[in-house]
Amino acid sequence: MTDSKKRKIFLVAALLVAGAALSFIAYGSLGDNMVYYMEPTELVEKGDEAHGKSIRLGGFVKLGSVDWNEDEQDLKFVVSDNKNTVRVHFNGSLPEMFRDNIGVVLEGTLSKTNIFEAERIMVKHSNEYKAPEEGVESKDLYQSLQTDDES
Repeated sequence: MTDSKKRKIFLVAALLVAGAALSFIAYGSLGDNMVYYMEPTELVEKGDEAHGKSIRLGGFVKLGSVDWNEDEQDLKFVVSDNKNTVRVHFNGSLPEMFRDNIGVVLEGTLSKTNIFEAERIMVKHSNEYKAPEEGVESKDLYQSLQTDDES
């Protein structure tokens, strides 16, 4: 066998091994590492099939549903998509902008008792920056934010 044939065989074999390794990495355990994004209606429709799977749940915090125990860092609230609702439980510190009627994305799992056990809360907000109007002081801007949150 000539050197050029040996080189070609080696190159083809190396490409096959590299392709097989890449395929294994890409598809081998992909299902175990998937995190599905769902809204409350989709999660409710999945029923028992959704229990125990890693899920990103998106929706709005239902008005009046927030039950926050600051001493224990324990939060219970309801997420809605205006069709269905899902009860949520979370332990930990809250994002500063968390409040009623705000859009949230939660990462966690649905328990057997149909309570979404959130491990992480992300608040959806506009990324649009608006400069303060001329003559408005920053302390007045902060006051308006506090008034919006309290209402």
